[in-house]
Amino acid sequence: MSVEVNNESGVELPEAELVRLSRFVFEKLYLHPQTELSIILADREAMEKLHVEWMYEPGATDVLSFPMDELRPGTVSRPAPAGLLGDIVICPQVAQEQAQAGGHSVEDELLLLTTHGLLHLLGYDHEDPEEKAEMFGLQRELLTSFLGRDAPAETTA
Repeated sequence: MSVEVNNESGVELPEAELVRLSRFVFEKLYLHPQTELSIILADREAMEKLHVEWMYEPGATDVLSFPMDELRPGTVSRPAPAGLLGDIVICPQVAQEQAQAGGHSVEDELLLLTTHGLLHLLGYDHEDPEEKAEMFGLQRELLTSFLGRDAPAETTA
């Protein structure tokens, strides 16, 4: 499992923990051991540019996902094929605001956003109530299992 973190935010962050979480999710969702993922930690200005360019919305956002090979979770008997999962872009400044609003640590928020981004790369979405319940339920389950305690609640600043 190849997980590359590129910190362009200018902020010291728990990059190794994001890699560890990503590998944990890969295993839990039966992704091929040669699956590749890139996590980019971007500053507010860079994230705002991406948000405008790809989502046509002003302002920085917390996380964006850019799938590549459209991989989906596997099963015990049929793991997902090897491939390039895609890129997750996270804005630590927005994560910090959301962590404060949610009453939890910035690290917990970054882990939450990484899990959220991974699930988007794997085809999960939250456009309608059923999709949202499925995605957020799995997100909570994965993060709770990884942390060994309750996962932080989903927040938006």
